[in-house]
Amino acid sequence: WPNQVKQKALFYAKQKFEFDLIASAYQGGKTEESSKKQHKTSDIRKPNKVRIEIDNNLPPLVGAVKKKAQQNAATFHFPGHNRGRSAPFSLTQLIGIEPFIHDLAAIPELDNLTSPHGPILEAQKEAAKLFGALETWFLVGGTTCGIHGAIMATCSPGEYLILPRNCHLSAISGMVLSGAVPKYIIPEYDVEWDIAGGVTPSQVSLCFDELSRKPAAVFVTSPTYHGICSNISEISQLCHSHGIPLIVDEAHGAHLGFHPQMPKSALQQGADLAVQSTHKVLCSMTQSSMLHMSGNLVDKETISRCLRVLQTTSPNYLLMASLDAARHQLTQNPKALFDKAMQIAFEAKNSIRKIPEISILNHQTFPNFPSMDPFRLTIGFKQLNMSGYEADEILYRDNLIISELVGTKSITYAFNLGTCEEHVERLVFGLKKIVSSSSSSSTSMSHGVCAPFADFTTSLIPREAFFRKKRKVSIEKCIGEVCGELICPFPPGIPVLIPGETITQKALDYVLDVRSKGAIISGASDPQLFSILVCY
Repeated sequence: WPNQVKQKALFYAKQKFEFDLIASAYQGGKTEESSKKQHKTSDIRKPNKVRIEIDNNLPPLVGAVKKKAQQNAATFHFPGHNRGRSAPFSLTQLIGIEPFIHDLAAIPELDNLTSPHGPILEAQKEAAKLFGALETWFLVGGTTCGIHGAIMATCSPGEYLILPRNCHLSAISGMVLSGAVPKYIIPEYDVEWDIAGGVTPSQVSLCFDELSRKPAAVFVTSPTYHGICSNISEISQLCHSHGIPLIVDEAHGAHLGFHPQMPKSALQQGADLAVQSTHKVLCSMTQSSMLHMSGNLVDKETISRCLRVLQTTSPNYLLMASLDAARHQLTQNPKALFDKAMQIAFEAKNSIRKIPEISILNHQTFPNFPSMDPFRLTIGFKQLNMSGYEADEILYRDNLIISELVGTKSITYAFNLGTCEEHVERLVFGLKKIVSSSSSSSTSMSHGVCAPFADFTTSLIPREAFFRKKRKVSIEKCIGEVCGELICPFPPGIPVLIPGETITQKALDYVLDVRSKGAIISGASDPQLFSILVCY
C-alpha cells in the first residue's frame, strides 16, 4: 500500500478500537464480537440501560462532559463530526480523536451557558468561591467579551467612562457597543523603554474634578502587558466614595493573589468587576476567560443580559470544562503550585541581570506604581543599539525562542506554570550570544519618537465614528482628518489612533516608526499604511 493509505487504515483501526472500548466499558465488559448474538435477539426499541458512575473527584463540568462522552448513545445531534466518527483525518492525525469525543453540544445534562442551572452553574459558583467573587461568569469569547459586557452593563449611551488611553482595543469596541463617552487618562510613559505605565489614584481624582457630571464607571488595566500593577485598592476606595463602579481589565492577572510573593488581585483590592484571561498564566484553553463581580454597585442581572447578547449560543464545552479544570487545579494548594514557577522566574532574572549590556524593566522605572507581576520579564537592548524586533529575530532564528511581546526597544517574556528550566537556560544562552556577537552592524535606533499618546483630540465619540460614512485618503494627506478606524500595533493591541480622534503628525510618526521596525498594524484596512480610512 502507499504510505498515506496505510496510515489512514491504521488510524481507522485505532478509532474503531477506541469506540469498542467505550462501548465495552458500559455493556458489562462485552466486546463487539461477544455481544453479536445478543444484538440479533434484542428488541431494537429497548436500548440497553447504561449505568454511568460519576467520578466525584472531578470538577463538576469536567465530570459532566466525561459522563456524557462515555455513554454508548445513538447520537442524532450536532456537531457534525458526531463524537469523532466523521472527524477530519488531517486533524485527528494531529490531536487524536479524544477531543472530538468530548466536543459535545448543549444537551440538557450539560447545562446551558446563557441560562445555567446545572454543572455550569456549579462550576461558576466554585470559581467565584476560589477567586473571591460574589458571582462569576464563564466566557468563551475571551476577555474581550467580558470587557464588552462590563462596559455595556455599566455605561448607557452618552454616559462618561474614565479609562486609560493605553487601554486594550476591546475597551474601545466596548464603547462602540455601549455608546459611552470616553474620558481618557494619559498614562505615564518612559521614552527610554517606549513603555506606558498604569493609572494612579490622583489621575482618577482629577478626572472626577474635570467632568461636568458623574461618570458611569472607571476602567483600569492592571496589570499591564508588561506587568505594571496600579494601586487598585486606593482607586477602588476613591470610586466607591463617589458611588462609581470600578472595572479592572485583569486579563494578564488571573494568577495574582495566589502566592504570598505576588501582588493582590483586583477583587482582593475592592474592584467591582474584574475580567481575567484564565488561559494566559493559568491553565485553561486559549479563548477561555472569566468575569468576576463583587459588591453591589453593578446589577448581576444586567451583566447576564449583556453576556447573553455577546456570547455564542453554541459554546464549546471543552473551553468551559478547561475553565472548571483550571479552577480545580488551584483549589488544593495554590502556593505549592506556584512555588516552582516563582523560583524559575526569580532565578531567570538573576541570571539575566549578570549579562552585561542587557537591561531588565523593574519597579524603579515606574516608581509611582506599587508592584509588578513577577511572572513578566521585559528585557531592553538599548546599550547594544538594537531594537526589540531585531533581537527577537536573532533569538528565534538561532535558538527557537518565542517571546510574548516585541517592542521597539524591548522584548517581554511571559512565565507561567509550565515554564521549564531548560527553556530559561536557552534564553540566557541566547542573550549571552547576542551580547558577544553584537557589533556596529546592528540597526541604529531612533531616539526622537515621542509618546504615542502625547497629543490627541477627540472629535467624535467611538460609536459615532464607527457608524459614520468613511473615505480612504493617502497617508500623506491624512493629517487633520478624523480617524475612521483603529490603528493598532499588535501585540500589545493598544491603539495609537482611535476612531473619532483627529490624526496628528506625532501619532502618525509613531505608528510609521514602529511599522518600519517590524510591528504588525492591526485594525487598519491597509496594513501597509499607504492609506487610511477617515470620517466624512
